[in-house]
Amino acid sequence: MVTATASSVVTTKPLTKEDLIAYFASGCKPKEMWRIGTEHEKIGFEVKTLRPIKFEQITALLNGIAERYDWDKVMENERTIGLTQGTKSISLEPGGQLELSGAPLETLHQTCDELHSHLHQVKNVAEELDIGFLGIGYEPKSSLEDVTLVPKKRFDFVNDHLARASLSGPDVFLRTCTVQVNLDYSSETDMIRKFRASLALQHVVTAMFANSPFSNGKPNGFLSVRSHTYIDSVKNRTGMLPFVFDDSFGFERYVEYALDLPMLFLIRNKIYLNCGGMTFRDFLSGKISHLSNEQPTIDDWETHIGTIWPDVRLKKYLEMRGADGGPLGMLCALPAFWVGLLYDEDSLQTTLNMIDDWTPEEIEMLRRQVPITGLKTMFRDMPLKHVAEDILKLAKDGLDRRGYNETGFLNAVAAVVRTGVTPAEKLLELYNGDWGKNIDHVFRGLQY
Repeated sequence: MVTATASSVVTTKPLTKEDLIAYFASGCKPKEMWRIGTEHEKIGFEVKTLRPIKFEQITALLNGIAERYDWDKVMENERTIGLTQGTKSISLEPGGQLELSGAPLETLHQTCDELHSHLHQVKNVAEELDIGFLGIGYEPKSSLEDVTLVPKKRFDFVNDHLARASLSGPDVFLRTCTVQVNLDYSSETDMIRKFRASLALQHVVTAMFANSPFSNGKPNGFLSVRSHTYIDSVKNRTGMLPFVFDDSFGFERYVEYALDLPMLFLIRNKIYLNCGGMTFRDFLSGKISHLSNEQPTIDDWETHIGTIWPDVRLKKYLEMRGADGGPLGMLCALPAFWVGLLYDEDSLQTTLNMIDDWTPEEIEMLRRQVPITGLKTMFRDMPLKHVAEDILKLAKDGLDRRGYNETGFLNAVAAVVRTGVTPAEKLLELYNGDWGKNIDHVFRGLQY
């Protein structure tokens, strides 16, 4: 504390790499404090025209939910762009997808109840506006040009970066929908073990939850086109992180990775500043640039790591990001699967033993092939269905040992694994059969 004449000024030390490592270390929690956080996105459409909903309709929906169910509005430029209620929030993705970021909860019963309540509230207000929402991984009918762009300043920077990164870049966020689960770790070692297990198996989960076989009104040749769009879409920012399997991996190695990625923007006094391709390492070292007068903060770091989108992402918890959005049963099944696998020591260790000799080449093969062939993908001379059976059994055993009577939440995905037929393949069968190749039926079949 430095005292000046009539006031006191707090001097802060410059941000260091050690501070960034400590950020992740601060997420360590004892097992009794581990929680389950879920996120799920939904694609909106006009019931009468089946076209994407307009931003004005999204605003009306958010305002209606806020007024009827006591949510607080999040505003930007006098527009409602989201809602908060306690530790949960409703936000918008760049293409107008509606996302619930749930509260950190103790049991799967609580997470599924939260989802039921959310969908009930959304449906009640949406019906009055003649709009609906789909449980699917990719917008099935409209073209990229028809997508509603949400006027959030941060999305301008994200979309610009994606458009420059690759031809498929904009699709990564404008037409996709996912369901995620966020889980805790107790130590750096625990984080490493969970990261490795979940990253190796993420593509098996992509196969189990594959639910995006349509785009532009017809089959697109994939079972999970959502997952496919991430391949090579933004170099180093999406997909696999091979260094996670290196002996040197830990909090510091993830920091080193993130330090060398270009920053997309800075936020100062609610104003977004273009970083001009500067990496966070440049920013931290005080490299001369148009931002030389800005000092990096831990909030800047938190913003930066939120613009990285690998299959598993490290924050103060681990995010599982490999599954397509889907119907209610599958939304509840995803957290059940990962909780059973990663929150139980025996199941986690058995998983690590199982993947111990998987090579980077095999995992990369799964990443590229699974979006096309799902559980029928050949892995070590057998369909991937057999791996899915093994890990689903481990997840069920892990849930049994938790003692919360949660194994029933696996039923929806258990049916997929038992038959080897993904949700996407069931949709394709309907499309080529009862639906008479008319994509409009998907809106009635998958509406929440």
